[in-house]
Amino acid sequence: MTDVPPDWIHPPDLAAARAAQHAIAARAEAADRLAEVPRLVAGVDCAGAARGRPDRIRAMAVLLERGAPSAPVATGLVEGVPAFRYVPGFLGFREIPFILDALAALPARPDLLLVDGHGLSHPRGCGTATHLGVVLDLPTIGVAKSPLVGKPEGELGMEAGSQVPLVWKGRRIATVLRSKRGVNPLFVSAGHRVSPETAVRHVLDWLAGYRLPEPTRLADKLAGEARRLAEA
Repeated sequence: MTDVPPDWIHPPDLAAARAAQHAIAARAEAADRLAEVPRLVAGVDCAGAARGRPDRIRAMAVLLERGAPSAPVATGLVEGVPAFRYVPGFLGFREIPFILDALAALPARPDLLLVDGHGLSHPRGCGTATHLGVVLDLPTIGVAKSPLVGKPEGELGMEAGSQVPLVWKGRRIATVLRSKRGVNPLFVSAGHRVSPETAVRHVLDWLAGYRLPEPTRLADKLAGEARRLAEA
């Protein structure tokens, strides 16, 4: 991580955060610049504090190797009190300082990063996946559980693998993907250096019978376990 303006990680106020998002989005690339078959794939997710508990973020990074999707090569857990207050559309500024440290704890740099959150499917084109991708100069994909903006174009089938575009202001910003029959869909978006079509392909490649692809499923599971253990 070099030549990253401080406001991209720790903005002093909302105006600086908004300006940072526009600058980051301007650098994001929605074209493929990654290996055809990435060998090391990481997933990241954050768990906030339970309701009524003091504000805290627990960021989990999980490193997986193709061929062994359910056996992490390594994990990294970092926690602390976020410096940025919660504002819809600016979640990255609460989570990214901890995610960066969690990724730094891994023994190797991943070839691809799957993020529990949005990429370009964001009001300013700068969801957490895009934010991380540009800051780290790393291919990223956003795998979100609900949309921030936009509406599905067409009716989504109930079968696993069904997909329709998520459209906002006349353009496709993500893919609504049914990852498992009968469960709520995912919202898959390009983060950085990955095309929308390739983003969906990699998410499908990493499904193992669950709603979430293995990198973010394991990150979600382990982050939640860390929170429950700490708050027990």
